[in-house]
Amino acid sequence: MNTIKFLGTAGARFVVMRQVRSSGGIWFQLDSTNFLVDPGPGSLVRCAASRPRLDPSKLDAIILTHRHLDHSADANIMIEAMTEGGFTRKGGVFAPKDALEDDPVILCYMRDKVERVEILQENSHYSFGNITFNTSPLLKHSVETYGLTFHTKDTSISLIPDTSYFEGLDTYFSADVLIVYVAFLHERPDLPHAKHLSLEDARRIIRNINPKAAILTHFGMTMVKAKPWELAQEMSAELGTRVLAANDGMTVNLEDISKA
Repeated sequence: MNTIKFLGTAGARFVVMRQVRSSGGIWFQLDSTNFLVDPGPGSLVRCAASRPRLDPSKLDAIILTHRHLDHSADANIMIEAMTEGGFTRKGGVFAPKDALEDDPVILCYMRDKVERVEILQENSHYSFGNITFNTSPLLKHSVETYGLTFHTKDTSISLIPDTSYFEGLDTYFSADVLIVYVAFLHERPDLPHAKHLSLEDARRIIRNINPKAAILTHFGMTMVKAKPWELAQEMSAELGTRVLAANDGMTVNLEDISKA
């Protein structure tokens, strides 16, 4: 079964700090390959609390879209869990260069525990297990950030992480299933350093890509208060595309999407 499990759906610092929503990242099980994207605070705990329980030693890779703590705080403990305390050297870690150098969020001593550490670069291709994926061009965020598109035997899944909207953004993320990090209900020109997508940005992107399904996640406080599940229903009706709002612990079966 090919599934996407949302260990957490928190985005923006206050939702994460107060744990209004969990911040454990996204666990993918695709073509018998398991990988975790953006293991923020609580990722390991959310794996243990999942029903059925998720076993991090079954992971084949951990991927960071960027180095901010809400995307990386549990990266080291998840590496340790993936490698069974470092006694089984396995798996891969994929992260931008600034997550690995200068002031690294992946600790140096953890890197020998895995089979390989690869630096993400823009417009590049990677593979592990039965999965291939490519990165987008460098996105517009306060640190080095890349979007991801995963390819399986039967489907493609794009993930747009934190970024400001820019013309042509959607052209890099054509896929059957689209995951969009939506921090803001409305654009925030009063916060020039807060480079995140708004609900209107997501609407524009989904309309242009027209995927089989789109999933909104990584919500800031304005999105949480606005009841994202209702916003997703309204967007579905407007666009004629199946739009879901992720919630903590939600599992999406890709076979159900392909049949829809």
